[in-house]
Amino acid sequence: MGRYLRPTSLAEALAAMSAAPRVPLAGGTDHYPARVGVSPDEDLLDLTAIPGLRGIAEDDTGWRFGAATTWTDVIEARLPPLFDGLKAAAREVGGMQIQNAGTLGGNLCNASPAADGTPNWIALDAEVELASAAGARTLPVSAFVLGNRRTDRRPDELLTAIRVRRPHGPARGTFLKLGARRYLVISIAMVAAVATFDATGRVAEARIAVGACSPVPMRLDALEARLAGKRPDPALVEPTDLAPLAPIDDVRGTAAYRRDAALTLVRRALAGLAA
Repeated sequence: MGRYLRPTSLAEALAAMSAAPRVPLAGGTDHYPARVGVSPDEDLLDLTAIPGLRGIAEDDTGWRFGAATTWTDVIEARLPPLFDGLKAAAREVGGMQIQNAGTLGGNLCNASPAADGTPNWIALDAEVELASAAGARTLPVSAFVLGNRRTDRRPDELLTAIRVRRPHGPARGTFLKLGARRYLVISIAMVAAVATFDATGRVAEARIAVGACSPVPMRLDALEARLAGKRPDPALVEPTDLAPLAPIDDVRGTAAYRRDAALTLVRRALAGLAA
């Protein structure tokens, strides 16, 4: 059994991270299930007693989601339609017990290709805040998540928050997920989309990210560019728009099925944005 530390300040936590390798832990909803039947020997850093790591704050520039904010916190928060996709994803993360304990930061740092939160953060053009005893830095979520279980977090760093900038106009988000059943399911394919609209109701900017069809969620740049100046219309989606994806065959579905499912989900997402 490894050592256990529960700091009560961020400075104490960062000092501990710089002194020796430790596994940061908040909800633990992925950490412990992966170690069933194994005696854990790593040193744990429990982040749950640090003030300021949990909660959602808003200012003139946008929103800051503390890394220890839970999915239930997101579900219950009063957030504008920009975050409708993130809220929908929050309701899909495991069951209620997982939503009560699992954290936004943990979901990102776990870096599963099928994580429901990641495509939404990418569609929101979100950034992560990373802190260490040596200083702090920010990084787009799209650059933070590098692949299956891989991120750009250094061993001495903690992810402290996720930031979303305020859009230049009315904006709406949506999220759709396909699984083998309705609840407690790992995604076969999923789509997060965010659109900012001009005064005429046409798309000023769109960001569409497809998850569970590549090692990291992929933006559909060609489709996003084609949507500019138009109203969201499923007919605008072409199969070639999914070229950036790299789906695999596994027990949940074939690569061909995933690609077809993603195409349908993208079209439904645009219909949802147009509603």
